[in-house]
Amino acid sequence: MLCVRGNLGPCSLANKSSEKESEKLIPLQISRRRGVVRFTKLILAMAASSSLVSHGRLGLPFASFSKKPSPFPSHTSLRWPVVAPSQSFGLKLSKGTQNRSRNIVQANGDAVQSSTTTSQAEALEWVKQDNRRLLHVVYRVGDLDKTIRFYTECLGMKLLRKRDIPEEKYTNAFLGYGPEDSHFVVELTYNYGVDKYDIGTGFGHFGIAVEDVAKTVDLVRAKGGKVTREPGPVKGGKTVIAFVEDPDGYKFEILQRDPTPEPLCQVMLRVGDLDRSIEFYKKAYGMELLRTRDNPEYKYTIAMMGYGPEDKSAVLELTYNYGVKEYEKGNGYAQIAIGTDDVYKTAEVVKLCGGKVTREPGPLPGINTKITSCLDPDGWKTVFVDNIDFTKELE
Repeated sequence: MLCVRGNLGPCSLANKSSEKESEKLIPLQISRRRGVVRFTKLILAMAASSSLVSHGRLGLPFASFSKKPSPFPSHTSLRWPVVAPSQSFGLKLSKGTQNRSRNIVQANGDAVQSSTTTSQAEALEWVKQDNRRLLHVVYRVGDLDKTIRFYTECLGMKLLRKRDIPEEKYTNAFLGYGPEDSHFVVELTYNYGVDKYDIGTGFGHFGIAVEDVAKTVDLVRAKGGKVTREPGPVKGGKTVIAFVEDPDGYKFEILQRDPTPEPLCQVMLRVGDLDRSIEFYKKAYGMELLRTRDNPEYKYTIAMMGYGPEDKSAVLELTYNYGVKEYEKGNGYAQIAIGTDDVYKTAEVVKLCGGKVTREPGPLPGINTKITSCLDPDGWKTVFVDNIDFTKELE
């Protein structure tokens, strides 16, 4: 009993004490509520002036928080979230205030969405105006000297330049039918000690336009090259073609055409969704869809895309085989390089179109040429090179 009574005593005193403390706290609680209400009204006023939406936190421009200036308007990369004041601080506002808040949020949200859509349209329009062309295609070979001989003696190319990088243990050789500043060329890469590569099933072939396919095939055969398709009309068409292989197994389609300023005229890659690829190359890379051809008899469709007509410039041939969604890329074929006036804007547009940037834009160590690299929806790599820097590199 003493124990119980002893416990009750302090509890009773505590209750009386807490009642007195509560009386003291009531004015303080009222003051706090008034402060919260005043703060809420301040938030409503700021939202009404749209300063949170148009300028970012505390009315400062978005650029104030960016380490590098964005090449597009700030709202393409940052968007300040608008939160309805009725959801803030756990307060229950009047129905009229809630309606006004929703209207403010809706108006500001519409403004942000509208400006973002506009900036996207501006970005896609910039791509169309950018000065772009196919520069070179890069792939790996196991015997550089042997491949150079085949290309010069059998295919009529010229060795334009070589570049040895011993500290990185590789050598490049650039070959083509004209100077690099105006022609599409091949960039062969030899990695020290590696004599064989897996070409995979995704890469198709390179295309070379000649005036006499039969004569070219005879020369290839005489030099010990491999002919995989004898000269003859293409299936379902009239163009005379043939197929040959270089020492590493890369296929070349030899097409009979009138004289052209760009004999190295095609790179063929296989894709899993042709419509998706066409849209990506049009929007992200700024290419034109030159033509498509469906061949239901052999269950494939092709799309020719590029920056100029097929008879005067190099193009990309995308091939879709019915029902095939994925391909093995191997480790032989590397990438296509495309010239651009601005690698920074290019990277932003690629991201905007859903592409993956694998190397953020910036200068290459040692040569200071600015580049950015990215992947298309099928994982094919493209490197964009600054036009001015590329010209300096050739000097």
